[in-house]
Parts: sequence; structure tokens; C-alpha cells
Amino acid sequence: MDELLREYLPILVFLAIAIGLGVVLLLAAAIVAVRNPDPEKVSAYECGFNAFDDARMKFDVRFYLVSILFIIFDLEVAFLFPWAVAFGEISMTAFWSMIVFLLILTAGFAYEWKKGAMEWE
Repeated sequence: MDELLREYLPILVFLAIAIGLGVVLLLAAAIVAVRNPDPEKVSAYECGFNAFDDARMKFDVRFYLVSILFIIFDLEVAFLFPWAVAFGEISMTAFWSMIVFLLILTAGFAYEWKKGAMEWE
């Protein structure tokens, strides 16, 4: 029993600290939270329309274009990072595959730029 307690004591301490910290943070948020937010707090933020309007209203398609751009370049980084780490050991096929991948992404970026996805009025 003593050996079992010695093995599981760090886990129990970690769980106690995690639960305690979670409770403290939740209580602090409930105590410190602003009950009457100012109009700036509830105004349109990233989505471009008021938060409490009809959910079925139309909004600008440029938000979709920006999100697609983000996904494209996020994917590019997700592929480039491991490729760059293993750059010394990759074959020429892997090298040229990544170059083709980057060229396709660059062509897509140039197309979106040409179509005006980057211009905000």
C-alpha cells in the first residue's frame, strides 16, 4: 500500500492543483466579471455584423476569402515545417514536390490578389 501511494501521489497532487486552479479561475471570473458591458464590447468585432442580429442575414463574401487565405497559408506552414526540419535527408523528388506545391499555392495567391480579395473598402 505504501509503494502504491508513493507511485500515485504525484498524480493526485497534480490533479488537486489542476482542480484547485480551475475552481479559483472560475470563481475569479465570476467575481471580477463586468455585468454591464459598454456598447463597444458588444459591437461587431471580426464577423462584420452585430452579434445579436438575425443569424440568417447576408454578409460580405470577403470574410470567406480571408478565411480561405488563412487556411491556405496555415496549411503551407504545416507542410513546410517538417519538410524544412528534414531538409538535409530528403530526396530530390521530395524537394521538387515541395517546389510544385509552393508554386500552386503562389498561383492561388496571385489569383486571389488579382480578383481583389486583399482590398478592403
